[in-house]
Amino acid sequence: MSLHHPTPGSARFASVPPQLEHDTSPLLVGRGPDAHLRLQLPRLSRQHLSLESYLEKGGAQLAFSLKALSHKGSVWVNRLTLSFQEQVPLGAINKVAFSGIQMVVRIEGGISLEAFVCYFHLSPSPLIHRLRPEETDERESVPQEHPPPGSGQGAPGPLSFLHSPLQPNHGGAPEIPLQREPLDGVLS
Repeated sequence: MSLHHPTPGSARFASVPPQLEHDTSPLLVGRGPDAHLRLQLPRLSRQHLSLESYLEKGGAQLAFSLKALSHKGSVWVNRLTLSFQEQVPLGAINKVAFSGIQMVVRIEGGISLEAFVCYFHLSPSPLIHRLRPEETDERESVPQEHPPPGSGQGAPGPLSFLHSPLQPNHGGAPEIPLQREPLDGVLS
């Protein structure tokens, strides 16, 4: 996982370890004492989101999803805005934004079905470019620019998750196809 916050200073990420080995229970992200990944931000909920591992039916490797746990703030994951208790499966590369934090989650291969390892990289540079000025923690003021999945309006392409509302594609750099591999137990 790569993490970035626009405010200078390392105090926000002071308790982020270089790596974290975790069992298959949900990995909690927030500012509370029970969070596995503690971030010191006043607008962050004690339990803001969780990274959850699961075994897909017939699968032999762990897959992952991200779940929003905050009542007061939204979580943006690959073009989707998640509200309280909403959850989305993760692909190979995932762009996430919450409470001013930008996070890129990469899922790599591994062999364990009982635990996974997260490697953390603190980035001094933004991870998601062209942030919208309307970005806020308040759900009510975040406009929904894209139709919800399954609405039949403008079916997204296979790589549409790369262009979140935080980074629209306006004819800029060409899309690079990603090799879809089965998800499993190593995150970076």
